Amino acid sequence: MFPSIGMQELLVIMVVILLLFGSKRLPELARGIGKSIREFKKAADDVKREMDIDNL
Repeated sequence: MFPSIGMQELLVIMVVILLLFGSKRLPELARGIGKSIREFKKAADDVKREMDIDNL
């Protein structure tokens, strides 16, 4: 589906992100992304548990 991303492309993406957000906002941005991912995983687990309960 997606082509593989090489090291050069990844480096260019990181530089663009650094330029767009600045070095001071990057940790805040990373924390927000991490929190969102944790909440999404928790919600997905809750849905799985609900479906397992319904199947019993």
